[in-house]
Amino acid sequence: MNWGNKIMLTMAAFIVFILALGAYMLSKQGNDTLVESNYYEKGLRYEEEYQLKANTFSDHAEPVITVNPSQVIIRLKDSASYALVLMRPSNAKADKKQVGNTIGNDHLILLERKPADKGLWYLDLKWESKHKQYQYKKSITL
Repeated sequence: MNWGNKIMLTMAAFIVFILALGAYMLSKQGNDTLVESNYYEKGLRYEEEYQLKANTFSDHAEPVITVNPSQVIIRLKDSASYALVLMRPSNAKADKKQVGNTIGNDHLILLERKPADKGLWYLDLKWESKHKQYQYKKSITL
């Protein structure tokens, strides 16, 4: 085999490598959980979110979060209807959503953590109490 054939064979191997790498990157597209799918919509509604967080701060309504081996317990100031999202940054398929009303006189939200992965989670809690809306975001470790 002469040097011309070796150069052509090397170029062909390099082209196949680049094409395979491109196909691999395209197959992984859409699995990136670092960017949310509704990123622009959230940007447009930033003022609303800011006002909900300000309500939480001004009314001293920050929830108390307790994590034990079997569940996550969130205690609110007053009874409320809520929407809770527990997001896993490394795996969007593991995200958990829960909607409901607080339980008992302690105004509790209970979330089972049995199937939950250990590690970092982002908690996003929105609730309405006494005709006023609130929002609280926090990162927690399970």
